[in-house]
Amino acid sequence: MQDRRAFVMQALAFAALGMGPVAAQAAPLAKVKALGVLRVAVYKDNRPWSWRQDGKLLGIDADLGAALARALGVHVDLAELMPGDDVEADLRNGVWKGGLLGFQPADVMLHVPFDRGFAARVDQVAIVAPYYRESFQFACAKGQIDCNAAPSQYKGRKLAVEIDSIPDSYLLGTGGGVLARDILHFPMGFDAAAALADGKADGVFASKAQVESALALRKPANIALRSMPMPGFMSTGWDIGMAVKENSRNLGDAIEGLLDAMVKSGELKEIFARYGVTWTPALAA
Repeated sequence: MQDRRAFVMQALAFAALGMGPVAAQAAPLAKVKALGVLRVAVYKDNRPWSWRQDGKLLGIDADLGAALARALGVHVDLAELMPGDDVEADLRNGVWKGGLLGFQPADVMLHVPFDRGFAARVDQVAIVAPYYRESFQFACAKGQIDCNAAPSQYKGRKLAVEIDSIPDSYLLGTGGGVLARDILHFPMGFDAAAALADGKADGVFASKAQVESALALRKPANIALRSMPMPGFMSTGWDIGMAVKENSRNLGDAIEGLLDAMVKSGELKEIFARYGVTWTPALAA
């Protein structure tokens, strides 16, 4: 939910511009600077990217949004977005229209798939600034599982996954369902990886960022990573970028310039490292 103080500050800024008590709209660059606020949408409960701990919003995307606002010389207004039915719904709610429950559109939304075919279908937004190459990673407890073995050999071992995720579907379908009774479901991939680190599971299949961040936090000594692709697993990874409203392309251009500077200075790599994640450049970058 939007921070009340930030909402009041934004409303006062709109009033100062003579716009009256109207709903906030995604703003081009000049308007963002005039208001002094960059509204950034991040996903709710998406560790290590954005989540709340002790009431504070943390994560790679939360820190990146704040860094972009600082570089623009404005304040950041981080807005947590509940995931919808699909990414197109998230872009509608988060960027170009707003949500049915009163979520006001953001100036920029983070953690958007950077795919040119997908971008061509969502012409209400511009997808810009690819900032990470994500992939899936299988990890296991040494002595319990041979990480590079065929998945059917994991029968009888506890395998942790995020519920209704791609790894969940893959393991459920392996060998005609031979592993179905061995799968442990968790709300987030980070939680699944933490279960492995805590000795509550023998293996985990989740995103690389989720696995790395959980292992970096727990620091277990007995974990191995699979070094070869899962057989028949089609995903080789995907780029993550940002989205701005179609009429805010100049804001997107400015963000791309700032991101390039953060890459060259090492600031982007440092943001990822805070959460135990190795920054991998997007292929599209």
